[in-house]
Amino acid sequence: MRRRKRKQAQAGDYSRKHCTNGGRPVSETPHLTFDIDQPGMSKGHLVVPKGADCEALPLPVFSLNKGEGPRLLITGGCHGNELEGPIVARRLIDWLPEAQTCGRVIVVPVLNPPAVQAWSRNTVVDGLNLNRVFPGRADGSVTERIADAVSRLLLPMADIVFDLHSFGPNWDLPPSSTTHPIADADLMAKTVRMAEAFKFPMTLVWEHHDTSGMFDMLAHSQGKVFVCAELGGGTVGSEALAIYEVGVHNALIALGLVEGKAERPAFRQHKSNQTLETRSSDELKSPARGIFEPRCSVLDEVKQGDLIGILHPMDSLSANSIDLRASTTSIVCAIRSGAHVDVNEVVALLARPQSLKIYGG
Repeated sequence: MRRRKRKQAQAGDYSRKHCTNGGRPVSETPHLTFDIDQPGMSKGHLVVPKGADCEALPLPVFSLNKGEGPRLLITGGCHGNELEGPIVARRLIDWLPEAQTCGRVIVVPVLNPPAVQAWSRNTVVDGLNLNRVFPGRADGSVTERIADAVSRLLLPMADIVFDLHSFGPNWDLPPSSTTHPIADADLMAKTVRMAEAFKFPMTLVWEHHDTSGMFDMLAHSQGKVFVCAELGGGTVGSEALAIYEVGVHNALIALGLVEGKAERPAFRQHKSNQTLETRSSDELKSPARGIFEPRCSVLDEVKQGDLIGILHPMDSLSANSIDLRASTTSIVCAIRSGAHVDVNEVVALLARPQSLKIYGG
């Protein structure tokens, strides 16, 4: 409770410092404060213009330009309660300038400062999810203006995007590189190969029902390879961060941006990489309100009828606990890490080996 009040106070502090009710119109266009094309390491800000709801936001940007080669954009902090991404992005700045051999890497550690400062998934100013409003609007609210600035100024500079997430605090998910199904079979194959290059314990092609306005969908529509890195657990831990950083380093090696030999990090005694797919029909949902108790772990192989978890109703004296079981042979790729859930809320994601051919079209 104290932590929640502290975060709410921080959100209020942010609004008082940066946001207004003065009804002022957007007074400028998004712009970079430095010459991003200059050779070597350079840094400055992507300025998101002020609007009626918020003052201008300067997003720190690092550019590492070593000439010809792949053009990569790395972003973190899209969701404010997923902090591994910003940490790993800043770690890259410590060693990548010396290690990079070619190409250009643009790093934006925090896309959404208001959300990160409030430890909130959505932007505290307008309540919007940044990863559901791309390509954004120049005359929109602050979240839409952030998306507009990134879409107009940074995305065109890249052929490949790594967006660093961490799945949120209420889920357990192994370090994973993820993408969504892509109709273009060639782009789908390139994207899966890039995702596999991270050598995380799991590569996941995730059919998601809520993809409108997502950053990767915009990039895919422009023919760009986009990989989202994810992990779960609710806390920022040293082991997970180490695996995360190794995975990004592996992907940079695969692109030829740095030299070296890829590593395959171990996670809970798992050292192999699996490429899986999960569809909307693979979501295991709660049949009632209650507290969900997980009874298996991520990467467990389960058969039809195996126990995934138990739902404990808490608002009835007569309701029995409900067993939630696997409907088919599958692999547990994500599971709620113990939480109060509502009716029809997802509590687990199940998956199976991935096949590219079903996505061609």
